Amino acid sequence: CEIQTIEDGAYQSLSHLSTLILTGNPIQNLALGAFFGLSNLQKLVAVETHLLSLENFPIGHLKTLKDLNVAHNLIQSFKLPEYFSNLTNLEHLDLSSNNIQNIYCKDLQVLHQMPLLNLSLDLSLNPINFIQPGAFKEIRLHKLTLRNNFDSLNVMKTCIQGLTGLEVHRLVLGEFRNERNIEDFDKSALEGLCNLTIKEFRLAHLDDFPDDIIDLFNCLANVSSFSLVSVYIKRIEDFSYNFRWQHLELVNCKFEQFPPLKLKSLKRLTFTANKGGNPFSEVDLPSLEFLDLSRNGLSFKGCCSQSDFGTTSLRYLDLSFNDVITMGSNFLGLEQLEHLDFQHSNLKQMSEFSVFLSLRNLIYLDISHTHTRVAFNGIFNGLFSLKVLKMAGNSFQENFLPDIFTDLNNLIFLDLSECQLEQLSPTAFDSLPRLQVLNMSHNNFFALDTFPYKHLYSLQVLDYSLNHIGTSKNQELQRFPSSLAFLNLTQNDFACTCEHQSFLQWIKDQRQLLVEVEQMECASPLNRKGIPVLNLNITCQMSKTIIGVSVLSVLVVSVVVLLVYKFYFHLMLLAGCIKYGRGENTYDAFVIYSSQDEDWVRNELVKNLEEGVPPFQLCLHYRDFIPGVAIAANIIHEGFHKSRKVIVVVSQHFIQSRWCIFEYEIAQTWQFLSSRAGIIFIVLQKVEKSLLRQQVELYRLLSRNTYLEWEDSVLG
Repeated sequence: CEIQTIEDGAYQSLSHLSTLILTGNPIQNLALGAFFGLSNLQKLVAVETHLLSLENFPIGHLKTLKDLNVAHNLIQSFKLPEYFSNLTNLEHLDLSSNNIQNIYCKDLQVLHQMPLLNLSLDLSLNPINFIQPGAFKEIRLHKLTLRNNFDSLNVMKTCIQGLTGLEVHRLVLGEFRNERNIEDFDKSALEGLCNLTIKEFRLAHLDDFPDDIIDLFNCLANVSSFSLVSVYIKRIEDFSYNFRWQHLELVNCKFEQFPPLKLKSLKRLTFTANKGGNPFSEVDLPSLEFLDLSRNGLSFKGCCSQSDFGTTSLRYLDLSFNDVITMGSNFLGLEQLEHLDFQHSNLKQMSEFSVFLSLRNLIYLDISHTHTRVAFNGIFNGLFSLKVLKMAGNSFQENFLPDIFTDLNNLIFLDLSECQLEQLSPTAFDSLPRLQVLNMSHNNFFALDTFPYKHLYSLQVLDYSLNHIGTSKNQELQRFPSSLAFLNLTQNDFACTCEHQSFLQWIKDQRQLLVEVEQMECASPLNRKGIPVLNLNITCQMSKTIIGVSVLSVLVVSVVVLLVYKFYFHLMLLAGCIKYGRGENTYDAFVIYSSQDEDWVRNELVKNLEEGVPPFQLCLHYRDFIPGVAIAANIIHEGFHKSRKVIVVVSQHFIQSRWCIFEYEIAQTWQFLSSRAGIIFIVLQKVEKSLLRQQVELYRLLSRNTYLEWEDSVLG
């Protein structure tokens, strides 16, 4: 906002404010009482504000402050002022991208006086050359981030030695993707970490690791969590039992082969988005409970059993977004699994035997888009505890859904979308009394049948969108389960004919149940295509006598109306088009509007168009109609025949005015008869849809054509 000065009490009245962001303001003058009154401020962001020092930053009274971000400034000294002892709730201090080069013992003296046990400190992208030994001694931090701080390996070693005595829960070292300084990384680079107490460690964006990588991490053998992100490791002999890590994370790294892992205490392994680890090789992780191997392009032969992972304690397994996975075992020794994800991997031999037979404790299973073709009814046998099953994007033999869910009595969520299904067994869902959400969208069903869902006593959401449903399977639709709250039938092919009148009436009766019922439109016949189903009013069941009398009456009435009224004005229009068709127009546009909107027409439309550059000449009934001539004649001769265009000002008053609707109908005929004609719509205000739909043709035109929308505000 180009703020240069913040005066005393500028925020005095904002006692409830919790977040203040001043990013990008070139602040030059900051009064001592600039932030007085912010008694509940928790987050202050002063990035790129030309801040030179923390010493004169007037925030010592902000006792509720939790997050202070002063990154991308001109701060050269890391000295934390005395007032930091008042900020007892401070949890995060971001000093990244400043110009801090040296850190001395005196800079952190305030932390010795009042340790901030939960403080996270980010010093990334500062050109640090020196950290005085003992500066961090006996200081406790929650997190310390040092990325792209050192311009050489020797400087990095020296500075890490300067951290001696620090107790930190999480330490992050390394560089950023596009900011690389350190090239030759040897095994002595992290020796100084032996003098720190660390719970969790992360190393990010470093290349050219030494071959003897295990010695590099000797000082980190006792951390509970170890993480490598975007590093290139040529070879790993083995991660042996000497490491006491409980969580190992290898993300977006590059390997020459899948690393041999033998870690006795490891409980969580995250190995995702890596390159060069194919094929998967067996690991020995006896305590492992959580394993994420997603997005690596791995291939497996004979998946999966206890021998693959060296554990019987596994509860979470993610093998999604990988290559070919051949199912050769039914998870023997992995009976404790609760979460299993194969989505977007290529599964083989899935329908040859009961793959999941031993997984009695499994709660979540995702086999979406795995090229699985279900041809074996016992595919899900044994999954007695399963609550979530996702199998979208697969296929079934003959596009028919058989009774494959017989053991899934506890299932709550089922996704069968994009499975090319055309039919389903009447008893397919009979064993799912607890099912709450069922997704059948993006399939090829042509009729809606409620019968298969009669035993789904807990069903709340049923999605049948994007099918080809045109009618119901039975003439009389039975009721869905009383628990159903949302039924989605949008984007189907509804046949709006007398043959399916009962189904169309059922849709109207169930409008409270249907999702986005206003968007449900007719697909056939062509003369009703695009019409909302709710707007249909089809009368079909009549006797021959009534039909004959009705047809005759309609014909007589139509002929009389055409002769007396419609035919007369259409002839006048036609004659005028012939007479004036090749002549020049007197007006640029004829304006159709309600008299109750005349103030707007005079003050806004006329003023801007006729007084603008270039000026346009408008035909207005109060000014240009000839006295003594019939209104209809004036409308046709003075309005339509002498104008290039027609402007229609649509409003609540317009729709309720018979004269306006009459003029609009004549305008449609005029547009049909005159090849040069054009109608421009201006919607003057928000018009209720229910009122607009009473004028079906107008509603359809507005839905299909570009129109102007006027809002009574400066911005509008």
